[in-house]
Amino acid sequence: MLNIIVDENISYAKEAFSHFGNVSIIHGREINNNLIKKTDVLIVRSITKVDKNLLNGTPVKFVGSATIGTDHIDLKYLETNNIYFSDAKGCNADAVTEYVFASIIKLLSETNLSIKGRTIGIVGIGNIGSRIARISEAMGMKVFKNDPPLQRKYGINDFVSLNKIFSCDIITLHVPLNKNGIDKTIHLLARENLNNINSGAILINASRGAVVDNTALIEAIDNKSLRVVLDVWENEPDIDIALLSRVKIGTPHIAGYSLEGKVNGTVIIYNALCKFTGKQPVWKPCLPIVESPVIKLKQFSNIGEELNNIIGRIYDIKKDNDKMKKLISIPKEQVPNCFDMLRKEYPLRREFNNFKIKTNRDKEAVIRILKAFRFEIMD
Repeated sequence: MLNIIVDENISYAKEAFSHFGNVSIIHGREINNNLIKKTDVLIVRSITKVDKNLLNGTPVKFVGSATIGTDHIDLKYLETNNIYFSDAKGCNADAVTEYVFASIIKLLSETNLSIKGRTIGIVGIGNIGSRIARISEAMGMKVFKNDPPLQRKYGINDFVSLNKIFSCDIITLHVPLNKNGIDKTIHLLARENLNNINSGAILINASRGAVVDNTALIEAIDNKSLRVVLDVWENEPDIDIALLSRVKIGTPHIAGYSLEGKVNGTVIIYNALCKFTGKQPVWKPCLPIVESPVIKLKQFSNIGEELNNIIGRIYDIKKDNDKMKKLISIPKEQVPNCFDMLRKEYPLRREFNNFKIKTNRDKEAVIRILKAFRFEIMD
C-alpha cells in the first residue's frame, strides 16, 4: 500500500487515489519536507514548489501535477533522482478558453463595441491559444498569432512579432513561465514594451502572473487606459492590491477551475499512476447532471448581445470579479489567506458543452459561432 499526499483542491482525490493506498488531503501551501517523510506519491497543483528542498530525504518516487505548466516543478532534479513525473497538459484548456471569451464579451458589451472586425493578438498557440484562435475566427475577428518556438518549427507565415500583437484591440497571453533561455517569458510584458500597447486595448493574462511585470502594469493602466483582465498575479497569494483596484476583471487564479477541467486533471494523473504501478485503470468519475441545460436564444440585435446573454447565464464572470475586489478593503495581512479561500471555496462551474441552445433562427453565422463554443444546437 502506498502513502499518498494530495492537494486539497484536486477533485475526486479520495475516490481516485484510494485504489493505490492511504490518501492524505493537504493544503498545497502546507506540503513540506517534514510532512512527506513517509510519502511514496505526491500529487499537487501549481502552488506547491516541488524541488530538492521539498523532496530531499523522502521516499517519493512519483510526482503528479494535476494542472498545466511545470514552472513549479524542478524537472531536472526529478530526472536525476529517478522520480517519475506526470503533468496534466490540456486538462483545463476549454475552461480557460471559456474564461477568456467570458471576459472579452463582457468588456465589449459594456462599451457597445461589436465583436466582428476586432483584432485579437494571441501570445502562445498551444492547447489554449489554438482554441482561442479557432473561436475568434468563427466570430469574425482578425487573428494574429505570436509563438517563437512554433515559428522556428513551422516558419513565419502564420506568426507575427510581439510588436504586431501590441497593435491589436485584444491581447491574450497563454505561455509557460520560462525563467531562462531564448524563449524566456518572465516579464515578457515589461515597462519597455507595455507602453507600446494601444490605448484602451483589452489585455488578458490567464497564464502565469510573472509573465507580466505587475508593477509596470499599474503604470501602463494609468497611462494607456488599458482594460486589463488578470486571473494570475505575481507573488500569489500575496497579490498587489493597488493592481487589483485598477483591473477591469480580477479573479484568484481560477480560469481553469471548471468541474470538467479539474476532473480531467485528476483523470490524467490517475492514469499516469496506474501506468507507474502497473495497475489496470478501473476508476471513472461520475459528474453531476447539469440542471436546466437548455437555453432559449433571444432575439438581440447582434451576436455580441446574444453571446453575453448566453454565457452570462452559464458563467457570470462579474460574480468572480466582485468577490475578488472585496480583498481591496480588508487588512493587507489577511489578503493571502482570503485569496486562497476564494480558490478553495470556488463554486461549481460547468463547461459550455453541457448546454443546449434552442433557436428557430436559420442564421448560419450565429449557429457556426455557437458550435465553435461547443454548444449543442436545438431547433
